[in-house]
Parts: sequence; C-alpha cells; structure tokens
Amino acid sequence: MSRFFKYITLLLFAVVPCFTSAQSTPPAVRATISPDSILIGDRFTLTIDVEKDQVQSLYFPEFRVGATIGEEQKFGIIECVEDVPVDTVSHKGRNLHLRKQYILTAFDEGIYNLGRPSVLYADKNIVDTLYGCTDSLHVVVSTFKIDSTSMLCDIKPVKKLPFRFGEISGYLAIVLVVLALVGLGIYLLARHLAKRGKRISDLFKPEPPLPPHIVAITALEALQNQKLWQNNKHKEYYSALTDILRTYLDGRFGVGAMEMTTDEILEQIKSLELPQKSAMDLVSVLQDADLVKFAKAMPEASENESAFSKVYYFVEETKPVEQTETEEEEA
Repeated sequence: MSRFFKYITLLLFAVVPCFTSAQSTPPAVRATISPDSILIGDRFTLTIDVEKDQVQSLYFPEFRVGATIGEEQKFGIIECVEDVPVDTVSHKGRNLHLRKQYILTAFDEGIYNLGRPSVLYADKNIVDTLYGCTDSLHVVVSTFKIDSTSMLCDIKPVKKLPFRFGEISGYLAIVLVVLALVGLGIYLLARHLAKRGKRISDLFKPEPPLPPHIVAITALEALQNQKLWQNNKHKEYYSALTDILRTYLDGRFGVGAMEMTTDEILEQIKSLELPQKSAMDLVSVLQDADLVKFAKAMPEASENESAFSKVYYFVEETKPVEQTETEEEEA
C-alpha cells in the first residue's frame, strides 16, 4: 500500500508543474494588417494570431458586417466587410496556433489609426486584455489623382452615324409577317362570306331596325311578364300599354302619337284605312287608359286583360302583309 501512495505522489509532482506552467504563461498574441496602404473602397485584412495552451481560454472581438472598427477618425471611419471565423493554423501537442481575420474597408481618404488590436484572456483567477502589438496599427487610404487641366475640353459636335439596314431589318421582318397574316385572314374571311352571298363591307353595316310590329309584340310580352296590374299598379300598367301603342302608330303609320293627346290621336287615325274593329279597339284602349291615369279608375282584372288583347290584336291586324316568294316574283 505504501508503494501505491508513493507512485501517486510522484505522479502528482510530475503533472502539477505542467498545469502551473500552462496557467502561468499567457498566450502570445500578434496583430498585423495587410496591405497597409489602399485606394478608397479597396479592402484590407486585419489578422490576429494567437499561440496558446489548449486549456487556456481567450475571446476574440466580434464585429457585425457594416460595424465601425475603432473610433471615428477626423476623416472617416473603418467599416467591417466580413468577420471571418477563427481558424486553427496548427495543433502540436498542447500548443494551438489560432488565427482570426477581419476584412475591412474605408471610403474616405486619410491615415487611419486602428489602435492596438487585442484579445480577452480569462484565467482561473484573472481576466486580462492581451494586445497584439506594442504600437498602434495604421492604414493609409488614398484616392485617385485627377488632373483638372486635362479634363477641360471643347464640346464635341453631334456625330452622325451612317444609316445601316441591319438596325431596322428585324423590325421590318416582323411588320411584313404581321401584314402577311392579316392579309391571309382577310382573304379567308372574304371567301367564307362569298359562299354565303355576303361581302366584307356587310360586316360594318348597321343592322336594319326591326319592323314596328315586331318591336310592339316584344314590348307587349315584356309588359305581360311584369305583372303590374296584378300588383295593383294600374296607372303604370296603362301608361306602358299606351306608350307601346303610341310607338307603334308612329313607326307604322307616321303618326306622332307620343306627343299627342288622345283626342288628337283619334283625329289623326280618321284618315287611315283601318279595319272598323281595330279602330274601335284603339279608341276604347286610349279612353280607358285616360280614366285610369287621370281619374284614378280601378278596372277589373277582365278589363285589364281585355285592354291588353285589344292592343295585341290591333298590332296583328294592322301590320304589313308579308308577300310570298311567288308574289314577289310576279311583281
């Protein structure tokens, strides 16, 4: 047992000096810049090399992109372009060689003082700042030298370049292709219309107006679907009914009935060759409508339906007679 304790004691005496040596000797720090002279906007590198024992702890300064390095100088600032991660240059036994780099730049002319770059060293009992150089680092930022005398010159006249067909050949080819396609489309359309007995000019002619009796019948059907008198809208119903009748008289016989009173309309139709029943129905509808519109009469349902039928059959009885093809050929 005594021999075991002897070996333990010898081992402790051998190891402890190693730890003591590692703890007592701080890391070696060295800071450099390359290059030390640049033009405005160029980049240079600040490098911090550290040689330390692997059990020692230290911390490099960190800068975000665009951050200012050091204090602002009288002629500008140094900006960080890239904060390069720490790199292990070599590892021999317990000795580590670490390298930290910063890519920097400046946009104003001058001599910049970067100070003494440092790292933070933390030991078991102390926290210390270790500097990488004894004197401050400097970088010279210069600008382009411009000879103002050589920049002054007379205004040159406008130079006229010769016309080259190649400048418009592409556009001309596109125009020709488009014109060819349009022409082909017009030709095919003309052939299609010719088979149907029509011409292209017929496409631009306005459609002929509908015959007055077609307009009147269509309006009567729309009025019937509104169901005005069924909802106690007698005045609206008879106003619409007489407007259809007046419009038909104007279109069919040329009687300006829309601007005439009932008596004036009745006076005008005396000169028309109307069937006797149709003339009597016309008089009846117009007079009944005046009673509803101006005397607030309330016709029965049968009277409303009768008025509608009288107008409908008046249109049917007085519309132009359609000629058959045989009659047209004989004429």
